[in-house]
Amino acid sequence: MRKRTLRNGMRLVLAALLVIIVASFYHAGVGDLLNFSLDAEMRFYRLGIFWAAAMGGYGVVLAAFGLVLPETPRDSGIRVLPVFLMIVALVSLFFYLLAASFDEPGTPRRERLRPGETITI
Repeated sequence: MRKRTLRNGMRLVLAALLVIIVASFYHAGVGDLLNFSLDAEMRFYRLGIFWAAAMGGYGVVLAAFGLVLPETPRDSGIRVLPVFLMIVALVSLFFYLLAASFDEPGTPRRERLRPGETITI
């Protein structure tokens, strides 16, 4: 097992998970922060999902090659467990955010009228 190649592939998978979380759950916040229009926000979402899929796919292929290739002497000091634990943490965060998004109302709450305000019909 070539640990350096495996670790690099796992790092790409980790980056892909970060991009998917930002693009799917926080695209409105990023759009507000960068002053995006609705079309630009949708483009950000689509490009985020596309690049996350591309990085994740390449990372999985790289990690698979790392598992198959023979070990070299340079791989003796490489640690894979911290990156693996970060991936597990991000997958857990993704599923937590997914479950929490089901409880959130789809439409914004309407605020009560303050004294002196009127409704125009």
